[in-house]
Amino acid sequence: MSHPAIAPGRVAVITGGASGIGLAAARKFAATGMKIVLADLKGDALEQAAAAVAEVAKGGKADVRAVATDVAVMEEVQRLRQAVYQSFGEVAVLMNNAGIGDGGGPFENYERWQRVLAVNLWGVINGTQAFTQAMMAQGTPAAIINTGSKQGITTPPGDTAYNASKAGVKVLTEGLAHALRNIAGCRVTAHLLIPGHVWTGITGRKPGQTDHEKPKGAWTPEQTVDFMLERLADGDFYILCPDHAVPHALDARRIQWAADDIIQNRPALSRWHPDFKDRFAEYVKDVTPQIGASRPRRAAVAPLHQSVHP
Repeated sequence: MSHPAIAPGRVAVITGGASGIGLAAARKFAATGMKIVLADLKGDALEQAAAAVAEVAKGGKADVRAVATDVAVMEEVQRLRQAVYQSFGEVAVLMNNAGIGDGGGPFENYERWQRVLAVNLWGVINGTQAFTQAMMAQGTPAAIINTGSKQGITTPPGDTAYNASKAGVKVLTEGLAHALRNIAGCRVTAHLLIPGHVWTGITGRKPGQTDHEKPKGAWTPEQTVDFMLERLADGDFYILCPDHAVPHALDARRIQWAADDIIQNRPALSRWHPDFKDRFAEYVKDVTPQIGASRPRRAAVAPLHQSVHP
């Protein structure tokens, strides 16, 4: 079983589709018989990705489009939408996945802050604003998948700009899901993809490093997409991905601790505060990494696509 939007002949639009999770998703969707539109910055990587996807697409090159797009610019995202509808006439899956890092701390790198927010947050806002109403008007099952991050939930010290952008994606996607489910007859659902440690060949590479070997704790983009599809089939909104180093139970403890900072009036980011270091270690000591760790099922709700009214 799969989400009803994922079906042969239907169309998936993926931003950040030239590499990583975006490219893995494109290949997986294409293999199911979907038509694919890849959006990324202009360049060889985008063209090479389109060729790779065409190799597994049922209709070959005819089922794949590459549209150079800077998601930070609304006019370019609107042109992307026009290109998709002109080529294929509909959108079943919109995956707002484009993202960058290396923003900076709270009082440094102002220009990098602007770019990270423009791509990671405004890119998702632009995609949501440009596509959602057209997808609703189709009257067919559809899904909007926004790529967030665990760093947008637990907000560890370091790249505050990235954390802020992904926290915004979480809030936007929650609001989108709520709005869609309260529209009578709406058949579009929203989902927040929260990857774990994903190895793309660039992740974690140090300057001058050429070794492409995947760290033992990381998942591949393909594993992440497989997990995403499994959870979409079950109707999950929060698609919280484990990896080989961090099971769901440990993620849950970290997220609960972050929320309890507010409830218990602890210092900000107390998990990394010297006065709470030992307390946090005690809090998670019984949660050990284990591949394939179980995760809770989605709470019982109305059937997928059923409208809910206040």
